[in-house]
Amino acid sequence: MINRAVMNSRLPSSDDLEFFPTPPWATRALCAFLDKRRLVRGTCWEPCCGQGHMVHALREYFEFVAGSDVFDYGKGFPVVDALDPATKVPAVQWVITNPAFTMAEQIALKVLDAPTFPSLALLVRSNWAEGETRFHSVFAKRRPTWILQFSERVPMIEAAWDPEASTATAYAWFVWARGLPFEQTVFDWLPPGQEKKHSRLRDLDLAIPGEAARRRAAKAEAASEPRSGDLFEERDNG
Repeated sequence: MINRAVMNSRLPSSDDLEFFPTPPWATRALCAFLDKRRLVRGTCWEPCCGQGHMVHALREYFEFVAGSDVFDYGKGFPVVDALDPATKVPAVQWVITNPAFTMAEQIALKVLDAPTFPSLALLVRSNWAEGETRFHSVFAKRRPTWILQFSERVPMIEAAWDPEASTATAYAWFVWARGLPFEQTVFDWLPPGQEKKHSRLRDLDLAIPGEAARRRAAKAEAASEPRSGDLFEERDNG
């Protein structure tokens, strides 16, 4: 499956990466959609798995799920740079991932052009559909089978999953299903209620509740502290 010998050559630090863990319910919403159409089968690779939030849900639907990431987040997943030319897309039925926004186009091109011909699902911002360069490089040649827009928001914050977080960002699944024509894209909605329907108590093992509120409070406190220049200014005026 995944070649563990291919290690990350860029050696990034966690500060360099866009790591926004996926709420497990958002992955189950996709899998339920695919399962209803009898498209969930066999094996799956999650090449940007972080701490395994998506793998946690995918393993409920696929016979085997391999997770890897360009950075070691301490959860035992192989460190593999999916964009390294030496890394080959494995012979799996599906590649399903939430990539860094800056990597999504490269991931899509690599998987869709792979000789192993897996199906692909990317969780990205809804505005990923925009852009002249992306249209010509991806969509003009390989139209997604579905664009599945979440009707409710999928809250994600950097480096942690907090079920209590909120977001102003809209997300959608872009899906290319092998065996179905890439000639026409069906835009569909994942209706409201996905979080309630697909959340599980066991998901809380991966959660850090209250983290978003703590960060907001710390940011507000930092913003309220006088700047050093203000202190000197007050002394001059005193």
